[in-house]
Amino acid sequence: MKKIAPSLLSADFSRLDEQIKKVENAGADLIHLDIMDGMFVPNITMGPPVIKSLRKTTDLPFDVHLMIKEPERYIKDFAEAGADIITVHQEASIHLHRTIQQIKSYGLKACVALNPATPIETIKHVLKDLDMVLIMTVNPGFGGQSLIESLESKVKQLRNLIKEENLNIDIQVDGGIKENNIKRVCNWGANIFVAGSAIFKAEDINLAIENLKNEVK
Repeated sequence: MKKIAPSLLSADFSRLDEQIKKVENAGADLIHLDIMDGMFVPNITMGPPVIKSLRKTTDLPFDVHLMIKEPERYIKDFAEAGADIITVHQEASIHLHRTIQQIKSYGLKACVALNPATPIETIKHVLKDLDMVLIMTVNPGFGGQSLIESLESKVKQLRNLIKEENLNIDIQVDGGIKENNIKRVCNWGANIFVAGSAIFKAEDINLAIENLKNEVK
C-alpha cells in the first residue's frame, strides 16, 4: 500500500499541532518525526517531551526517525512518548539486532535506515526482523535537499531482496521527494514516501498531498 508521510522537519515549529491537523485532514497516512542529536547529524530538533505533547493531537501513526548516536539509549523514552514506528540508523547502532529487538519489546514496528553510501548488505542478516527499511535519498541532517537519483539501483536491489526472501516489509524513502519525482521513485520499488518541503512549503497543503497521492495510485 502506498503511503504519504509528511515530515515535520519542514513544518512551522511554532504551531506543530495545527500543522499536524492540517496534514491529517488532507489525507496523510502517518507523521514522520525527525529526531536529531547534533552528533550523528549536524542539527538538533526535538526529543521525547515534544513527541508526548503532540501525541494527543492525532491518532495517525507516529513514525519516529532517530538520527542519533547509540539510539538504544532512548528507545524506551520514545516508546513511552507515543511512537508507533521507531527507525534507527545502521550506522549509529553497534548492536543493531539487539536494538531492533528492544524496539519490538515495546510492541512497536522496527525500521532500519541506511544513509546513501551504506550498502544493503549491511542489514541482510536482520532483514527478517524488520517491518520497514528506510533508504535515505539525501544525506541526513537538513530538509530541502534534492533527490540523489543514483539511489535507484539501491532501492531496486532492496525490493528484489525482499521478494527473494518472501518478506512483508515496507520500503520507505526520505529526501527530496516531490510531485515531479515521486512516481519515478515509486517505480523503483518504494511504497512509503516521506515529504517535507513539498508539503509544508506548498501554498496549499491539501492540494500538495492530493497530488502526491495521485502520482502513486
